[in-house]
Amino acid sequence: MKVVGLIGGMSWESTAAYYRLLNELTRERLGGLHSSRCVLYSVDFAEIEQLQVQGRWDEAGSVLAEAARALERAGADLVLICTNTMHKVADQVQAAVDVPLLHLADATADAVRGTGMRTVGLLGTAFTMEQDFYRRRLEAGGLTVLVPGAEDRALVHRVIYEELCVGVVRESSRDDYRRVIGRLAAAGAEGVVLGCTEIELLVRAEDSAVPLFPTTRLHAQAAVRAALAADG
Repeated sequence: MKVVGLIGGMSWESTAAYYRLLNELTRERLGGLHSSRCVLYSVDFAEIEQLQVQGRWDEAGSVLAEAARALERAGADLVLICTNTMHKVADQVQAAVDVPLLHLADATADAVRGTGMRTVGLLGTAFTMEQDFYRRRLEAGGLTVLVPGAEDRALVHRVIYEELCVGVVRESSRDDYRRVIGRLAAAGAEGVVLGCTEIELLVRAEDSAVPLFPTTRLHAQAAVRAALAADG
């Protein structure tokens, strides 16, 4: 079993879900008392969030690159960035290490294509929805990506940072997200990508009339497949 390296803490709420999923999925595959071989480097999200807001992405990338190097030194055979937004610096992180970076958007695009769908809505932070680093990766995988309107994007972003990242789950916000998802479906989305790892703390399959693609779970599933794959 390969060692999975996790760059987490962005936020730790969703990183905890990564750890749980890696272990649950490994046990499902192997049975018994098996669990995931993994190492975690958890950053201080307050520092990263300030760099995001100030547009200092190179500096944020340097923090994550050092985390990746630390994971490689600790024995990681592959690395995951446990957040969608910080995949903006994925190339910088990959360049810092010799082990592969398992890109979250690639795992998501594979899952969407596997259903036969080609048009999806995207929910995430404002950075993820409004900048092209994530959409471009999904589109390179053959998908058409729809994002919410400006007011809906602001609402989705606010709930992530002001509520979900600090462990607050409100039914009123779930209702708001249901309406946003409904509008994406009405615009032609065959499914919706939950493109922020915290959104899975709020939105469930029954909250949507179209299929949801939970990126935390999809990323964890891809990591377990990679970790358990025969060495080539």
